[in-house]
This record gives sequence, structure tokens and C-alpha cells, in this order.
Amino acid sequence: MSGICAVLHCDGRPAATGELAPVLAALERRGPDGNHLAAEGPVALGHALLATTPEALAERQPLRHPGTGCLITADIRLDNRDDLIAALGLAPGARVIGDAELVLEAYLRWDLACLDHLRGDFAFALWDPRCERLLCARDQVGMRQLIYHHAQDRLFALATEAPALLRHESVPCRINEARIADYFEHLEAIDLTSTFFVGLHRLPPAHALTVSRGELKVWRYWQLTPPAPLRLPNDAAYAEAFRDVFGAAVAARLRSPGPVAAMLSGGVDSGSVAALAASQLQQAGRPPLATFSAIDSDPACVESQAIRDALGMAHLDPTLIGPGDMAMLRPEMERLALAVQEPFDTNMTLLRLMYLAGHRAGHRVMLDGGGGDIVLGAPDMVAWHLRSGRPGRACREARGQERFWGPVPGARENIVRQLARIMVPEPLRALRRRLAGLGRAAAPTPTLLSDAFVERIDLPARRAANARHIAPHRFAPDGTRAASDIHPYLVVGRERYDRIASALGIEPRDPFCDLRVIEFAASLPPDQLQDDGWPKVILRRAGAGLLPDPVRWRLGKEHLGGLLQDELWGESLRGEDRAALVDSLANLEPYVASRSIEHLAGAAKNAPAWDSEVASLLMLRYASEWLTINDNPDCC
Repeated sequence: MSGICAVLHCDGRPAATGELAPVLAALERRGPDGNHLAAEGPVALGHALLATTPEALAERQPLRHPGTGCLITADIRLDNRDDLIAALGLAPGARVIGDAELVLEAYLRWDLACLDHLRGDFAFALWDPRCERLLCARDQVGMRQLIYHHAQDRLFALATEAPALLRHESVPCRINEARIADYFEHLEAIDLTSTFFVGLHRLPPAHALTVSRGELKVWRYWQLTPPAPLRLPNDAAYAEAFRDVFGAAVAARLRSPGPVAAMLSGGVDSGSVAALAASQLQQAGRPPLATFSAIDSDPACVESQAIRDALGMAHLDPTLIGPGDMAMLRPEMERLALAVQEPFDTNMTLLRLMYLAGHRAGHRVMLDGGGGDIVLGAPDMVAWHLRSGRPGRACREARGQERFWGPVPGARENIVRQLARIMVPEPLRALRRRLAGLGRAAAPTPTLLSDAFVERIDLPARRAANARHIAPHRFAPDGTRAASDIHPYLVVGRERYDRIASALGIEPRDPFCDLRVIEFAASLPPDQLQDDGWPKVILRRAGAGLLPDPVRWRLGKEHLGGLLQDELWGESLRGEDRAALVDSLANLEPYVASRSIEHLAGAAKNAPAWDSEVASLLMLRYASEWLTINDNPDCC
């Protein structure tokens, strides 16, 4: 994916391309295929190109419309190009029309309503000199990012990344302490606007903004409206319909001027993506699908065996990476982990390893199935069956969940819990909790943070806000999804993928995040999403004949993230001198309790890196490194 940046002088002063040069330079790794700047009156735009579509090779941005003087810079891949070309009356095949030009033409035809016509992954900034208005927008799911700063009556500036935006001389660099708390407390999805810097904001997915005469307006242009429930005669019909929709989403993500790669785990999500992509590439006479997998030599490793089963599919060119390869890759893996844009990205060892391997092999596009769990997720199926008057189905579902996930909690406990939720109204349960707590102090929720910091940022309020924001999607009585929003976990997850992949010049693409797939999933009855304990059951049924049965019907969900994490950091953690380690974390003193640091510094002596206390110690080290780099005026 590419990088974009822009600046608008709200007081009307002329903008110069030179003031954006440091910002664009900071985006260079996103755009190895050329960086360009353009200025028009009070606005300047920049573009760092990573050419991942055939059209991008021929389109130079920022792009100026000769008749109106409108300028656009876009990080974009549209999935409905043919529909737009037809709707706009453009001559297909007469010349190469890039995706940014299509957005510009759509804007000139439909003004702000052009956003209703765009499908795909995008973030863009469009300047219209006729009305002196800057329009910015981000795609519906949040596959591309847009960070902005607004100083009313003076300056509006944006960039794909916060560290790049901070390179503008008029954008302040000050750490957002509340976001530091979010990192340590796992409150990443508390909102979709915060960044780690005061005055820098994320534009949420499905949102747009305009800046005109210094006034900033932000609005939501798209909402996931639950469609009419889909009613088909049987499971096979549902599976066939899903396979058609999902196949179209995969095909849209194979548009590339070069070979396409894919992550391949032993799970049904990435396996389904790889199976369809390989089949489509083979039918089109294109080279095999390059796949990248983390694997262990231990014959008892369930994940590794599932990957070996998946590699039996046709038209694959696999690369297998194991813990033994970490010695060669460790210096670069450590550098990447300790130079992340956000602390949230540090602990993504497996994902980073796959992108690094893909980068070394020369790939620029990598498919994944990261959104499968959320897009096809069906929470509270036992409760849903009970509410619908189907106790037998509820019991079968509880037994199926115990078979799939293991005996904790068991089927009987699951049924009892859900019956209690249904039969006792929430107000009565809340009253019972209050009465039970009378006369004894509530046990405080454990935290690494210092008492003073907890009070300063009002941690209980942040925890409550996060709980409200991540409330899971549930089902309405008719079996449709009651929620009408993209789950925050999907958004922050895709933002992590974006930041980690962009550090290596790779564009991640996820067919589960195609709006056709999301809207189709929202139309399904719950038992097409989960049945008899099998999550994502429609995906498993649709994979018949494509995905090997040991992968389709694999129980549980293991991966090698912990093993790779231990291989990367375990030795250094266990070899640390306690006093030296405590001293190295001194810059965390404003945020973390000294007792937490001292306790965790001694926790790594013999424990593996996936141990909870060692994981917390790694969080401290990551945060300390990030603060060392960023809590410094000279870094901005």
C-alpha cells in the first residue's frame, strides 16, 4: 500500500511542496516506486507509491484534473472499477484509468455523494479549488489509515502514519498518556479516533471529513445496515451462495502486476483464502500461489500437521519457516519489533515473520484471513437457541463447543450460565451483585500501572468505556445480526496488519473484509455461522472439494506465536541481570508501579516467553523502547 500526506493552510497562506518533503520522506518505505508532491494555493499534497495494481503503474499522483484544477492523492485499490467506469460513461479500454482518477471523476459527477459509490480499500485527500474545500475519506472497514491534525484557523495536516505527520514543523509532538494506559490495560479498541500523540486523530472507518475556510466537519458516510434475512432451502445452498460471494472477494484481491502471496496457517480461514486463490490463479494460467507458513518440526504439533495437510492443495509454491530459522532472522526481527509505530504492534512476532519472509522473496501483495473470526463469528449460540425455545439444540450446541474448544467450561456449566442470563433479568443480576458486595470492599482489578497514573487518567472510566465499545454482536429475535457496525476488534486488527506490513513494503489484503462478504454474513441465520459447536461452519461447508478435510474439520485453534516469541526473546530475557533490567525501564516510572517492574524483572528466570508474567515483562520492555524513541522533541 502507498502513503499519502497533505497540508492545508486554513488562513489562506500559499502552501509549498517543501514543507511536506519531510513528511513524505518518512513514508518512503511505503512508497518505493516513487514519491511526488504538488501544490495548489493553500494546499499541498504528497504521494509515496507502492504499485500493487496494474493501473497504479501508469497513474502518477498527486493527480490534477485539467478542467477544474482538482487535486487528489490516494492510497487505494477499488474493487468495483468496472461498475464505476460504466456509471461514469468512461470508455473502457481506451486508456489506462487509475483508481485515483476514478475517485476524482466520481467526485466531479456526484460531489460528496461519490462516497456512496466506492468499494474497496482506500484513504484519500481531494482538494477542490472551486469551493476551496479539502475532502478526505477512509474505506468502510478501515483497511487503509488516515491520521490528521487540525489547528483551527491555522493548519490542517494529514498523513497515512502518525510518525510521518509529526515531521511537519507545525504539528506538535506530545505523548498521549491515556493511550499508554490503553496499551498496558489492553484497551486498544476503546475508540477508533485516539493515537499515541495529543492532537493527532485517526479518521474512523466509513467516515469522511471536509475542511473549508478553517472549519472541520467529520461525518459517517456508510453504515452496516443488516440486510433482509437470507432464506435458502438447505445447508448446501447456503454454502454454494457463500462460495460465490467469497470467490468474488478473493478474485478482486488477485489484481496485481506481479505474483500474489498468501499466509497459510493450519486454520480454515487462511486455508480457504489460499485454496480459492490458488484455484483461480491456476484457471487463469498464472503462476502458483506463493504461501508462507510458520511450522514446527515436532511431529506432535497439531498446527504444523494441519499446514502439511493444507500444502497438499494444488498450485501452491510454499515457504516453510520454523524456530530454527530465527537465528538468521533475529537481528532484523528485533529491529522491526523495537521500531514500531505503536506499542500495540510489538508483540506480533508470527505475523511480522511472515511479512519479512514475503518481503525477502520479493512480494508486494500478501493475502490473509485475519477477519474471518469476526466477520463469520456467532457469539452466544447456546443462549440464542434457549431464547428461541430450542433446549435440545442448545444442549447439542453446548456439547459441540466442549468438543471443539475443550472441557473448560464444560457443556453443563455452559448451559447453566446461559440459563441464568436468560431467566434472571440484568437489573436483578446487577442488584444481586451489589447486595453481595455490601460490607466488603471490592477486590481491585490487577494493573501494572502506578496509583498516581491510574487516578490521573481515570482508569476505571476507561475500562468501562472500552467494555461498552467492544460489546459483541448479538442476534435479534428473527436471527439477524442486531449490531449495525463493524466490530472495533476488526478495525484495530486490520490497522495492526497495515502498520506491520507497510514497514516491509507489503500490502495486506483480506477477502473477509470485502463488503460483499460482510453484508452476506450479516444476512445469514446464526446456525449457518455456527452449528453443533463448529464455528464458521458455512466456510467449512463451502470448502468441500477445495480445502482438505483435516483442515476443514480440525478441532481447536492453536498456532506457533508463543513458540516463535520465545525463540526471539526468551534467551535474552532469561539472561538479563535483574538490576540492569530494572534500570533500563526507568523511563516507565511516570506510568508503571515500581513494584510491578521489580516483580516482573525476576519473573523471566526460567519461564517461557508465553508465560503471562514474562509477556507482561515484554510489554514493559517494548513500551520503554518506544518511549525512548518517541518521547523526545528531536524525533518529530
